[in-house]
Formats: sequence, structure tokens, C-alpha cells
Amino acid sequence: MGKDYFAYHFWVAPELQEALLALLTTLPFESFEEREDCLIAYLPVSTSTETLALEIEHLRGKIPFTFKAELMEDRNWNVLWESNFSPIQVGSFCGIRAEFHPSFGDAVQYELCIQPRMAFGTGHHETTYMMIELMEQLPLKGARVLDYGAGTGILAILADKLGAAAIDALEIESIACENARDNCVMNQAEKVVVIEGTLEKVHARSYDLVLANINRHVLLDSFIPLYAMLPAQGLLVISGILRADRDLIEKAVLNAGFQVEEIRDKGQWIAMQLRRL
Repeated sequence: MGKDYFAYHFWVAPELQEALLALLTTLPFESFEEREDCLIAYLPVSTSTETLALEIEHLRGKIPFTFKAELMEDRNWNVLWESNFSPIQVGSFCGIRAEFHPSFGDAVQYELCIQPRMAFGTGHHETTYMMIELMEQLPLKGARVLDYGAGTGILAILADKLGAAAIDALEIESIACENARDNCVMNQAEKVVVIEGTLEKVHARSYDLVLANINRHVLLDSFIPLYAMLPAQGLLVISGILRADRDLIEKAVLNAGFQVEEIRDKGQWIAMQLRRL
């Protein structure tokens, strides 16, 4: 991956591991690895850690755990990723796998093949799963779509396969952008344009539908600008939200002018389908 990482090892009771992982995703860790005995959270050395220690201590007030951090020099992260990534199958609608996994065959209508270079398996595929579930019922054919926080480009590629007219995949991490472009080529998603940067890069554009599988903090800062980028009756589908933050998010989307059409939950996570009034 071309950079060094701090590896934060977290030891927690097995029944609390999923809850701790959900809380850790609100911190600036780039990716995670789940083991039987602990969770490992990876933080680029270049990332500021000024407030991280205080935030971790704050989490210990919610869930008891112990932890330690160690420096890990640049290594072949793909080996780690391949040992931790599992295929995702959303009913008979869509399957996501890596090149080294067998094909889903006739078990799914749409199959996506990805080869990320920057993930170790986050352990919370629930957010991706729910976004894809909701996409099955969305009016994507002919739509102008923004995949906000695109990551490996999964949602943008699926939007292309579902007939969207144009898709912008916005992602702040340069490595993720390179990876998303490669995945688009691999899946022949020719209508996807990968854009590196924040929402400011596309704030003057208009979309019929926005997909945002991203964290709570970014979502809370984005509802008002996203509202302005959608037409009347435009749709915003979001995930990356903890169950515990449901009331906070609902209040924020209503204040921004959205109507909540549907809420789904899976594990510690929820997803929402919203409509601009």
C-alpha cells in the first residue's frame, strides 16, 4: 500500500466485539481485521492522533476493553485482505466477490468482482448489504447518480449495471480512487466517473439519486448540501449509521428537508431511504 500503519489491538468480551467494532468505525481508522481473540484497527502513520487517545478512552466508558498500539512497516496488505474478505450475497439479487472466489453463477442476477488494495475486511458488511438491498427497488434506470464515499466503487458499479445514465463516484482517498477505477474497468462499468475529493468537488452538480454509505460525522455535515443537489422528489439512501444514532440522524434529515421513506437494520447498523420534499 506504500505507507506504514499503526496497528491498534483491542481485546474485548466476544459478545461485545461487534458493538466495539461499530464504535471504532466512527474513529479515523482506515480498516479493520477481526480475529478470534481480538480486533485490529489500522491507522496510517500520517493520520493525526492528537485526539484519538481521548476518543478511545471515551469508548471505554461505554464498553470495557483493553488495547495496545504498535507500528507496522509497509507490507503486503493484500495477503491480509485475502485471508479476511468474504463474499457478500444479497438474496438472489446481487453477489460481490473477489477474483480468487468462485463465481456465484445462477444464484444471483448481478455479480460484481472487485480487487481492493486497501481493506482487511471491516467485519460490518451489514451496511453494504442493506444499501444493495435498497438499490434493488430504486428507480436507477436512466438516473443521474452520486456514490458519495465510494470506497472500492461497489455501489457505483451496481448502479451502472442497473441502467443509471451517469454515475459519479466520489471518494477522498487517492488509493481508493485508483482501486475504484480498476474495479470499474474489471466490471465494464463505463458510465462511472471516479472523482477524488470532498463534496465540494461536485456541489454544483445535480443528481436524481445519491447513495452514501459513509460515517455519521460526514453524513451530519452533508445533509444540507446533498438536499441542494437533489431535485424535488429526489432520493438519498444512506448507511454507516449505528442503531444508537438513529434518533440523531432522523432529526437531522428532517431538519434538512427530507422525508424518511424506509429504515432497515442489520446487526448494529441501520440504513435509510430518504426523499427530498
